[in-house]
Amino acid sequence: MALTFTVWASLSPLANHFETLYGLSATQTSVLVAIPVLLGSIMRVPVGILTDRHGGRKVFTILLLLIVIPLIGVGFANTYTSLLFWAFFLGIAGSSFAASITFVSKWTPKEKQGTALGLNGMGNIGTALAGFLLPTIAIYFGLQWSFWSLVIPVIAMAAMIWFWTPETPKPEERKTMLGALSVLKFKDSWTLSLFYFVTFGAFVAFSIYLPILLVDLYNLSSVDAGMRAAGFVVIATLIRPLGGYLGDKVGAEKVLTFVFTGIVIGSLAISFGMENLIVMTFACLFIAAVCGIGNGAVFKLVPQLFPKATGTVTGIVGAAGGLGGFFPPIFLGSIKDMTGDYVLGFLALAFLSLVCLFINKKQFDQSKVSSFETVKS
Repeated sequence: MALTFTVWASLSPLANHFETLYGLSATQTSVLVAIPVLLGSIMRVPVGILTDRHGGRKVFTILLLLIVIPLIGVGFANTYTSLLFWAFFLGIAGSSFAASITFVSKWTPKEKQGTALGLNGMGNIGTALAGFLLPTIAIYFGLQWSFWSLVIPVIAMAAMIWFWTPETPKPEERKTMLGALSVLKFKDSWTLSLFYFVTFGAFVAFSIYLPILLVDLYNLSSVDAGMRAAGFVVIATLIRPLGGYLGDKVGAEKVLTFVFTGIVIGSLAISFGMENLIVMTFACLFIAAVCGIGNGAVFKLVPQLFPKATGTVTGIVGAAGGLGGFFPPIFLGSIKDMTGDYVLGFLALAFLSLVCLFINKKQFDQSKVSSFETVKS
C-alpha cells in the first residue's frame, strides 16, 4: 500500500512545476492534485466488494498492474487537458486501500484488529515518499521520470503479492453487488463514513495541498515544501497504529472524542495564525497526529460493527475518506482565488469536526450492539 500511495500522491509534490509549465491558476492547480483522489475514492467501493468475493491476492495484483498504464501515460502528457486525463486514472492506486484493509482484517483475530489495521494503514507513508523522492527525481532526470521510475517497483510488487502472499478464505455466502451494498441501510455505515470523511479526508487534503500552500504563503522551494509536507504525512502515518491500539484498549468511541476536539483546536489555530510559519508548523503537526489516531480508531470500528461485510464497508468508508480529500483542495484553491486567503477553508474543517464530535457523543456512546449483531438476532 505504501507503493500505491506513492503513485496516488505523485502529482502533489510536482504541482508547482506544472503550475509554472502551463501557467495554471490556484483553482486549476488544486483540481490537478485532487483529481486522482476522485477515482481512487469511488473505486474503493467495488474494490472492497470484489476483495470480499475474490480475495485480496487477486484484486491487489490486478490493481498494481493497472496503474502501470497511467504512470506511463502521464509522463507523455504535454497539455493540461491530457495531464488531467492521466491524473484521473492515477487514482486507481488509491483504491488499493480497500483491498489492503480487507486482506489484513480477514486474517486477524477480532481483539487485535485495531492494532493490525493500524499497522497496515502505515502504508499511507507512500504519500511522504512521494514528497521526499519525486521533486528530486524531477530536478535531476526530468518530470517524466518522476512517474516512469515508479513502473518497475510497481511491477515487482505485483509479482511479490501474487507469489508470496496467502489468499483470503472464501466467503460462505456470495452476495450480488446490490446485496453487498445493503449495508448502506444501517446508520453506522453513514456515521463511520462521515468520521473517515473528516479524519482521512483531512490527512489526504493536507498531504496533497500543503506543498502548494507552503510555497504560496512562505515562498518556499518545491523541494523544501515537499519535505515539510512529507513530515506531516510521516507523523500521521506512524501514529495511526496508536489509534487502533487505543481503540482495542479503551474503545474507539472515546478515542474519537479526543480526535475531533483536537482537529477543531488545530484548525482554529491555523485559521488565526496562518501568517506565522511557526504557528502553522505546530498546528499542522498536531492535526497530523490527531488525524492519524482518528484513522486508526475508525477502522477499529469497521470489522467490529460489520464482521461479515468488512470489505464492502471498508470500500464505502474508504471512499468517503477519499472524497474528504478530494473536495478541500479544490475548495481551498477557489477560496484563495475569491478572497485572497485560505481562512474560510480551515474554519469549515473546524465546524465539520464539531458536528462529528456531537454525533460521536450522541450515537456511539449509547451504542451497545453493532448493526450486524442486531440483524443477526
